[in-house]
Amino acid sequence: KMTFERQVLIWMCILIFVNQLGFGVMVPSLPLYAETFGVSSAAIGGAIAVYGLARFVMAIPSGQVSDKWGRKPALAIGGLLAASGNFLSIYADSYPEFLMARFLSGAGAGMVVTTGTVILADITTPARRGRVIAIYQGTFIFAVGIGPFPGGLLAHHYGLLAPFWFCGFASLIAGSLALFAVPETRHLAQAKVITGTKLPPLLTQLKMLWKNIGFVLVSGVALSHALTRTGGLFNIIPIIGSFRIQLPYDQIGIALAIGSLLGLCAVYPAGMAVDRWGRKSVIVPFTIITGASFLLFAFADTFLLFAAANALWGIASGIGGSAPAAYAADSAPPGMNASAMSLFRMLGDIGYVVGPILMGIIVDMHGANTALFLATFILFSIGIAFARFAPESYKPGM
Repeated sequence: KMTFERQVLIWMCILIFVNQLGFGVMVPSLPLYAETFGVSSAAIGGAIAVYGLARFVMAIPSGQVSDKWGRKPALAIGGLLAASGNFLSIYADSYPEFLMARFLSGAGAGMVVTTGTVILADITTPARRGRVIAIYQGTFIFAVGIGPFPGGLLAHHYGLLAPFWFCGFASLIAGSLALFAVPETRHLAQAKVITGTKLPPLLTQLKMLWKNIGFVLVSGVALSHALTRTGGLFNIIPIIGSFRIQLPYDQIGIALAIGSLLGLCAVYPAGMAVDRWGRKSVIVPFTIITGASFLLFAFADTFLLFAAANALWGIASGIGGSAPAAYAADSAPPGMNASAMSLFRMLGDIGYVVGPILMGIIVDMHGANTALFLATFILFSIGIAFARFAPESYKPGM
């Protein structure tokens, strides 16, 4: 007989696969479509940043909706918002309209992603949390990674609007799965609260989490990775491959794909390691290795070094997929899964908003290497701080 945990996990993996595949499909055509409005490069970056801003804004409200109305309605509303944002993008007549549509789809996607992590915190015990989150995270990474392939084909054969149609329908399907297939898990979080005690108001809950040094530091780890990934990997690395090493597009694609594949292979073993040896044994090395990969990018002048840097980055991101989220879930006081996971997502999403803009400015003023050195410095600093000051949130055999 299938356990409740497994049933929820399977449906959540199907839902997040459909949802993130839609997002991945958009990657190749989004900047090109934004360009058709005749705006500057900075404004095109804005189309990417506004999506992250919406996720940031929606993180805490998503947790609140999932606590008040349940996890299913929160997921379904997210799917509906994302779908409407994508369909509105197709009919946008001006760039501001397009930006508003992107904000709406980002808000919907943010609700789905945040509620997904709340559900995982609901169904897992600390002893199995790393593995369960790793399976979910692996599905997530795979869908985003594979998405650009059909996305490029769709845009090539059916025009730049085809990926928006695809993404819109994918979001609708995800919303329907939430309503009709994913079981409700809110009662599991409520069951952990001592009978007769009432949960404190949201602000008090957030203050309690803010006083937890481990929670603050692990959120800093998530923020640093989001900042360096969106600012470095999405913005700077393709430029280095193309202009400095002068690689053809297909070789850049191959190098990025190698990184994604190796990352995918590392996800589950890392989830096992988190459950076997504790969270810090994974969080610290993966943060340091990610920093080292940016250092390698700075010195890459051949395809081989460029591919090696991508491989190192991919393995590190695979290792780090589940550990910070597992640590954040461990830090949630009884019944406060929604507040803890939504605050954790929100702090991480700051990186998505700031990263592309900050790194872009540094590249314009001081060149790509300075931006890569800064990324390395940020990651090394937070990695060392976490190693030094964060307590272990789960000791196996506890």
